Formats: sequence, structure tokens, C-alpha cells
Amino acid sequence: MSVLIFIDHADGQIKKASFETLTYGADLARQLNVAAEAIILGTVNDDLTTLGKYGVTKVNQVNNEALNTLDAQVYAKVLEEAVKSTGANVVVFSHNQTGKAIASRVAAGLKAGLVAGAVALPDTANGFVVKKSVFSGKAFANVNIASDIKVISLNPNSYKTIAGEGTSSVNQLNIAVPAARVKVTAVNKVSGEVPLTEAEIVVSGGRGLKGPENWGIVEDLAHALHAATACSRPVADSHWRPHHEHVGQTGVQVAPNLYIALGISGAIQHLAGVNRSKTIVVINKDAEAPFFKAADYGIVGDVFEIVPKLTEEIKKLKA
Repeated sequence: MSVLIFIDHADGQIKKASFETLTYGADLARQLNVAAEAIILGTVNDDLTTLGKYGVTKVNQVNNEALNTLDAQVYAKVLEEAVKSTGANVVVFSHNQTGKAIASRVAAGLKAGLVAGAVALPDTANGFVVKKSVFSGKAFANVNIASDIKVISLNPNSYKTIAGEGTSSVNQLNIAVPAARVKVTAVNKVSGEVPLTEAEIVVSGGRGLKGPENWGIVEDLAHALHAATACSRPVADSHWRPHHEHVGQTGVQVAPNLYIALGISGAIQHLAGVNRSKTIVVINKDAEAPFFKAADYGIVGDVFEIVPKLTEEIKKLKA
């Protein structure tokens, strides 16, 4: 019996969300008094033995270049076999785009109960009760998993990542990789300093910027903070910014440590995509903007006056 933690990666690098998932899975294994193991599909440049500092004793790898490109159906089949091979009774994913694509498939294939979007360790005092966010983060539900094998996906940035001492062994799994039914013909990568879904800090702009020609103040602040840039849906719909920067219920959902909203009123659809942020700062000249009710810190004022001054002060502190 063990807890098996899925490691997500891209371009040969392990994604930030995976370190949080490793910490969560290792803590869960200690709670259940079982071993904590990881599983990675494909090849990476990172030294897998160093993942022991997050609490796992073994990293299982299916070292096949065909798995370097995500195919949810193929991944699910390989992971089902990996769970059977390792004897795991709990499988942990990150509730990111990859986890959303494959966790439910793995659960269905293993006839396992699934809780998607967990925010805390399970309560095992009476069953296996997992707390998860519901209604776009506006409420929580406690779900009991009664199946023999249990699948959990952890909401990003909901559990503290802790790195300690230790190394892990690396075990190569000999699992046949089924032929992909989807053929990748081209990969168009989004350029930028920091990937939006991996960013610790996000600077986002709304219609209060008045036009694409003014977006420089958003980018200058983001550059000073080494942050990712984002926008509200009206901005993307108006083609001021590309749609991959749109955050909200119908766009990218983010959970950074700091979310700075510039000239965004804060419609409920936008809040649904950012309300898992640790700290929200709102700058808007409309004192009645709904976003102020959700903000940890708010500044009522003109973004064209405040943001350049804020950027200059941050540059001075980092000089």
C-alpha cells in the first residue's frame, strides 16, 4: 500500500505545482502510515533523486519519449498500469490543466472514487473525508471516498510546499505505452517571462486601461515584479490582449500568491477565476467597484497616476 503522486512536467522541467502535490502526498502518506512514491511519465532534465526532499522515498518513471507530449487517454492507461504495478491505494494529482484531463480518466479506469479540487488533507478519523472547493471557490464540501482506491486532485496554491532533506531512489517501470489516437502536428508556444499558470505574482489589467496602447504600464509593473501579465474577458474580447491571458471563470483560473488588478471592476465571472489568490490588490478609481469587496488591499485612484509611481518605487527597492 502506498500513496502515488503524479509529477507534471513540460519542456523537460517539473512544474511548480508538482512540488506542492509532492508535499501534500508525502504528508498524506505519513498520516496513513504508508509509503510515499511518485510517478513521472516521459523524460525530464531534472535530477529525480532530489525529489526526496519533498518526502517521497521512490520516484517511478516510465522513460518513454512518446510520453513527453500529453495525450490524456495514453497517460491514463499508463497510469492505471502504474497504480496496479506499485500497489498504490491513493493517487494524487494537481488540479491543473493536466490533472483535470487525466485524473477523472484514471479514476474511471480503476473504478476509484475521485475528489477534484481538494484544499486540505483528508479527515481519516471516520472514513476518508476530503474537503474541496465548490461553486467557483465560494463554498466548501466534505466528500467521503469509500472505494478501495482513491484519487485526489489538489487545488494549486492551497497547500504549503515544504522542502527538507533526503533523496529518493528512481525505479524504471516497464509499462507498454499504447499508440496515441491524437497526432501532434505543431506546437505554438506562448512567449513571456513567466507562464501564467505557474506565476507567483500576476498583474492583470481591465477596461480601465482604456486601450491597448496603454498596456505598457501593466507590462512595466509585471517586469519589475517578475510577474505574469493577464487581463479581464472584455479586454480579450476587444482584442487588446490575446485570449490566453484572459483570467476568469471562462478563461484561465489562477492561484498566485499575489494578484494585482488594475482597472478591473471585478465581475463575478472574473472573481471566480482569481479568488484562490493568496493576496489580492485592487487599484481602481471607482470606489464602488465590486472588486474592492474581495480585495485584501485596495487603492482608490487613477491607475495612470498610481501604477507608474508604484513601478518606480519597486525598481528602487530592487536596485
